[in-house]
Amino acid sequence: MKPLILIVDDDPSNRKLISMVLELEGYLVLTAETAEEALELIWEAAPDLALIDLELPRMDGLSLARLLRAEPRTRHLPIIALSAHAMKDEIAKAAAAGCDAYITKPIDTRKFCDQIAQHLKAEASP
Repeated sequence: MKPLILIVDDDPSNRKLISMVLELEGYLVLTAETAEEALELIWEAAPDLALIDLELPRMDGLSLARLLRAEPRTRHLPIIALSAHAMKDEIAKAAAAGCDAYITKPIDTRKFCDQIAQHLKAEASP
């Protein structure tokens, strides 16, 4: 069974593009528009990886990542931050919040699935 990936992004076009790219690669995909919606899906479906936009309404992506890292059930969930900003301080903030990687939007569709696969393999390694 292919891994289940959760996409958390308030922009419908970003969710659609990322979903299509992942589904074409055979991944199962869930999407959420807000951090609150993402939390519900995470508790219900236990995804194998979360792609989280840093700029979400109400609770931002960094707060969501911190919350997931503090919770024993999701402490080891691979989290990849998504952002339109590629500044060093943004990348450092994402890492400090517990994100395992940082991908700049718009995504590079030629490299994206390889980036995802690397983090899924790292999680599966003993």
